[in-house]
Amino acid sequence: MSALEKSDLYREIHEQPDVTARLLQRERGNAGALAAEMQRRGIGGVVIAARGTSDNAARYAQYLLAAANGLVVGLATPSLFTVYKTPPQFGNLLVLGISQSGKSPDIVSVVAEGKRQGALTAAITDFADSDLGRTADYLLDLSAGEEKSIAATKTYTAELAAIALLSVALGGDAGRREMLDRIPEQIGQALNVENQIAQVAERYRYMQSCVVIGRGYNYATAFELSLKLKELTYTVVEPYSSADFMHGPLAMVASGFPVITVAPTGQMLPDMMAFMDTVKQRQAELLVISDDQAALGMARVPLRLPPGVPEWLSPLTSIVPGQLFAMYLAHA
Repeated sequence: MSALEKSDLYREIHEQPDVTARLLQRERGNAGALAAEMQRRGIGGVVIAARGTSDNAARYAQYLLAAANGLVVGLATPSLFTVYKTPPQFGNLLVLGISQSGKSPDIVSVVAEGKRQGALTAAITDFADSDLGRTADYLLDLSAGEEKSIAATKTYTAELAAIALLSVALGGDAGRREMLDRIPEQIGQALNVENQIAQVAERYRYMQSCVVIGRGYNYATAFELSLKLKELTYTVVEPYSSADFMHGPLAMVASGFPVITVAPTGQMLPDMMAFMDTVKQRQAELLVISDDQAALGMARVPLRLPPGVPEWLSPLTSIVPGQLFAMYLAHA
């Protein structure tokens, strides 16, 4: 076993299939109870307080809970609570705190204020007996086990799974529940690109900057992969929606500039294909995370995702090659 394989980060990345399977089994009842209370109260929107990796999970919630459940989802501004002392009125909203540790004072303060106002509150955390876990009315426990590496991996996919579990509970669709139940196995399949990534990481050892592009559900993936590369390799990495990147930032693309594109099968794929064609014309070096053969065919480095993952669940698998790439590049 190599030094890398002995690392906390390596172990935690490879624990993700088991972590998500355990969460989906253990928290189904809690997600159902929260969903039932939201429906009883006629909750029409959600305000999410989160930081860092958890904030990227919240971006996923913005798309999923809106598209699948018709909810208006916004991100809280914690400094309004902790610095300016001018919290907004939540009204009949769910106030949701997402935090790996459950200790972040600003996240706790948002949920506590929501509870003081009489709003419905909930928490997604890896530590049920934390300030956040004790403050919220309802709790989805990630049950991921201690995450020792600085770069969060298994707690991120667990947070995504918890959000998807809540969405399915709100919708009551048996077909979507079956799709979600398959996701731990599909995360395991996504790990199959590891040997390829181990071989190509050396090529990018001296990379100083790059961009990560995602759109729709995988806008969150672009932000999370960018964060992992920053944390682990100290590279200047910026996340963008493909639509935003075409307005100005496109000018930075020159010959050999690395563009990491997250483009799984789904409604956004045609737009992502058009984007990749544009940057290829500018001689960008494309690394493509996809399950689509045509998209992979446009790449200098194609990173294949497992087939059959619906777009609404694709962020749970599409981040895995990114985690591995960040880890192996840091190792290189």
